[in-house]
Amino acid sequence: MRLTNLAATAAVALLLAGCTNETLDTVDKADVDLRTVKSKTGYELSGRIVDKMRTLDMPRTSPIMLRILKEEGLLEVWKADSANRFQKLRQYAICAWSGKLGPKVKEGDRQAPEGFYPLAPGQMNPNSSYYLAINTGFPNAFDRANGRFGTNLMIHGACSSSGCYSMTDEQMQEIFALARDAFKGGQKTIQLQALPFRMTAENMARHKDNPNYDFWKNLKAGYDQFEITKRPPEIGFCDRKYVFNQQGSVMNPTGACPADMSTPPALSAALSAYNRKYDEDYAKALSKFKGMAWYEPSEAERKAVVAKTREGRDLAYAPTGSSLAAGKLMKVTELEKKESLRAEIEEARKAAEVQKAELDKISKSGRAVPVPAANPLPRPELPSTMTAAAPPAKTGSLFAALFKRTEPEAPPVDPKITEVSPDPAAQATASTPVHKPAPHGTQPVAARGMPLGGAQGSTPPPASGKSARAGATAAAPVPTPNPAEVAASPNGDAPAGEAPADKPKKPFWKIWAN
Repeated sequence: MRLTNLAATAAVALLLAGCTNETLDTVDKADVDLRTVKSKTGYELSGRIVDKMRTLDMPRTSPIMLRILKEEGLLEVWKADSANRFQKLRQYAICAWSGKLGPKVKEGDRQAPEGFYPLAPGQMNPNSSYYLAINTGFPNAFDRANGRFGTNLMIHGACSSSGCYSMTDEQMQEIFALARDAFKGGQKTIQLQALPFRMTAENMARHKDNPNYDFWKNLKAGYDQFEITKRPPEIGFCDRKYVFNQQGSVMNPTGACPADMSTPPALSAALSAYNRKYDEDYAKALSKFKGMAWYEPSEAERKAVVAKTREGRDLAYAPTGSSLAAGKLMKVTELEKKESLRAEIEEARKAAEVQKAELDKISKSGRAVPVPAANPLPRPELPSTMTAAAPPAKTGSLFAALFKRTEPEAPPVDPKITEVSPDPAAQATASTPVHKPAPHGTQPVAARGMPLGGAQGSTPPPASGKSARAGATAAAPVPTPNPAEVAASPNGDAPAGEAPADKPKKPFWKIWAN
């Protein structure tokens, strides 16, 4: 059986694979020109990729495996060689993934899945709105056993993600062709390993305080076995956990693991040696990160890292940077303050969403939407000159009403105003000093309510209509003459600018009205 063959090669594979951490290789650029692609499903791989497969002794239709490393932002394509051991053929930079490190839990949380998922031919979608798509199969038996749910979680093109792993269209064209050829060679399902990061001792120590740490330790068991054997592990589920390469009875995802479940002896020995080295490296990493903690960036912070790449691109193009580029190691005390502030912001955002949902519910029900209370502060009182009531309109006889022209009343004159814009003729006259005695019977108008000379008495009642405007002009306040200037004048005349007020004339219609 397959497990027997796997165990027989485990010890040799351990020596070949070694226990050192894998370093990040340069990402591969998709060797595709979409302008020349006539059929997305019939596209043939470039000569460069075919030559590399030949060099690595990989049959063109041999099985493949996909591995996602979320934190690094990488999607790897591993392909079996003639010895049925998998080697890395391609490594792509993921264009966009949403959310943060950690599994998908529920619909709408924007999280991209983490776990082990089989991809069957029926999950390949050549007619996707996102160029090409592969359904991850989330939720699997593990997700359902743990109450996790969600739909339409894909690996697709278009570089825009909401819970998916989004690639460029060129990358998806190559991945789709590699999967198609593997299915042609007889592969039933392609294993997808969606992992938070390379599960090395140092990375695990760096994330030891993450609330998903126990879940990641479960995934690490499968990661370790692939690193040792270089073959995708067989997946099982029991006790709401993943189990890998286990022999025994039928397993129940929600039930206890079978008592007779066991690991093949050769694989168990290889794992023991692997874990001893891991424990040593983990202890060193804990010492290295003492007093430090990893700040996990938000999706917005990852987008900011690659914001410049969006310039000149379509609005739908929404890449996200890697968590390694946007996150950082911080002192524990500093991280606690930062996380506290972020929690407050998140709480305020959720409160705003709840309030909006409640208002939408009220609006749909037809009930009145609550209106904020009026401003309790008193309004400022307007000056008396601005609130004075208009004088009552005069009434005349019926005959007078028939011939009366209705014109707007002149606004009340503010006693504070001391300057009046004279007509051009008056300006010309005022510009030349004139010393003439005031006509008999006229009284100069006092400025600011002060009598001029010894003149006293009440102001005549205002006229209506045109005479009201004329009267308003004539009765406009004039500055009080300077006593020194009057004394200096030879004849004691008032200085220029004090024109005598004309007597108001009776409008012609008043004669008819009376």
